[in-house]
Order: sequence, then structure tokens, then C-alpha cells
Amino acid sequence: MGSYLLLASDARTVEKRRGRNSRKVVRPSRWGCPEGQGEAMAIDQVDRRVVSERPTVTSREAARGATAPAVTSFTKTYRTTAKIVGAIYLAGFVVGLVGSGLFQSILGATGASANLPAVAASSALLAFGAILWLMAVAGDAAHGVLMFPILRRYHERIAFGYLASRIVDAVFIAVMVLFVLLQIPLASAFVKAAVTDASFLQTVSGLFAQGQVYAYDIGMITLGVSGLMLCYTLYRAKLLPRPVAGWGLIGYAILFVGMLSEVMGSGLGLASSIPGGLWEVFVGVWLIAKGFSSSGLAQLGKDASQIDTAR
Repeated sequence: MGSYLLLASDARTVEKRRGRNSRKVVRPSRWGCPEGQGEAMAIDQVDRRVVSERPTVTSREAARGATAPAVTSFTKTYRTTAKIVGAIYLAGFVVGLVGSGLFQSILGATGASANLPAVAASSALLAFGAILWLMAVAGDAAHGVLMFPILRRYHERIAFGYLASRIVDAVFIAVMVLFVLLQIPLASAFVKAAVTDASFLQTVSGLFAQGQVYAYDIGMITLGVSGLMLCYTLYRAKLLPRPVAGWGLIGYAILFVGMLSEVMGSGLGLASSIPGGLWEVFVGVWLIAKGFSSSGLAQLGKDASQIDTAR
């Protein structure tokens, strides 16, 4: 509308009177048309040029701007998750180590009949060790729950497989703890039993000890499977430095093979758990200090935002 107002205000006419007849003479402007109209047309053309030269936002830039806050939020959220996962790794290592020490000091050799008089005398301490292992079980399940959203961004089937294997691992370790706790009432009955009954109770204790070993071995086998899925994703998605993720892949592969051979009686179970156990301690410290790789998280968040936008 501004250009039309200029047209009305700038149009100038000059009247020349020649006798009775007078006529309106319009001076031509340098634009090749009447003076006011030419200036108005020039201003109008400038206005159009300014509008046409205004930067336009492409659909790709708009999508990029829309996904940027989502990617930032995703990265911040899972940095916190990384610290929690790292703390669970370290806590699980400590409580598992202390609990195993209590089990061995009270029950005696792994897989053999428990020292029932010692169990009866230290039942409270044995129960405390069992509670520590149940805390480790809760940590195993928490790992699956916490890592599921991150792994799902990369591969949904791997995420569900990791969650399921972590739950199976937790169930079998809980069964192992149950076999340990069953030694307490058995030891109490052993102390009060006659000689003939004591022999039977000692045999039952040996069965519980074997059940404890097998439950632990199967739990560790599933831990090896879940660890392989986790480290594969960490490696491919670059959430951890590749040498670190590769160490985890090797460690869990050794654990898986070693525990399978342990079920068959090889006796390699303890040695096979060392590389994976050290990896968990190292990664626990790493995740608390540094978290997951920012570039890896940003890429996962970007991919997820693009998928959500497409939907």
C-alpha cells in the first residue's frame, strides 16, 4: 500500500493556459512514463526485489532446527543414564565380591556339601551375603531396563534380546541365592538331628550346593550373551571408544565359552570371568567420569528424531 500512496502524493501536473483552452500537461520522467507514476513504479519494483531477496528457510533447515532441541535433550538424558549404569557396574562388582567371600568362608568349597555346623553358627552372616547378592541381582535387571532405550535407538531386536537375557541372568542368580539360603534351615535341623538323620541332611546339603553351582553357571552364560549384545551395540554405535568396546566383546566371549565348559566340568569358570569382570570395573569408572560418547549419542538422537518425524 505504501507504493500506491507515493503514487498519489508524487504525481504532479502542470497546467498551461492558452487563452480559453487549457490543458493538463504531464511532464515525462526519466523512467519513460509520467513523472509520479514512474517514481512509484520504481519504488514498487524495489519493494518486490527486497521481498524476493529475503532468505527463505528450506524444509531441510526447518527439520534440522526442529530436531536440534530433541537431540540435545536426548544427549543430556543419557549422560545421566551413563553415570547410573557406571555406578551399578561398580556396586555390583563390590557386593558380588563381598557376597562370594562370605559364601566361601561359611559354606566351604564350592559344589561340596556345606559345613552345616559353621552355617548354623554364622547364619546371620550368610544371610547378609545372600542379601548382597540379591542387590547384585537387582543391578542386573536394572542394567537391562536402563540400557534398553539406548540400545533400541540402534537396533530394536538387540535391545529386547539384551533386556530378556539380563532378566534371565537375574532369575538364575536369584535361584542360586535361594539354594544358599536353604542351607540355613538345613543347618539348623542338622544341629538337632540324630546321627542317622545328619547323614541324610548332609546329602541334601550337597544337592543344594550343586544346584547353587549350576544356577550360577547358567546365569553367567546368559550374562555372556547379554554382554556380547551390549558391547556389539556400543562398538557399532560408537558409544564407547572402539578399543574399549572390543575389549568387552572379547571378555564376554571368553566368559560365555568358559562357563559353557564349566557346566561340562572343565573347571575354567573362574578364570573365564576375569576379563569381563575387569572390563565392567573399567567401564563403570569410564561411564561415571566421561559417560557415553557425545557424537554417538547425538547420532542416535538424530536418527530417532528423523524416524519420529517421518512417522
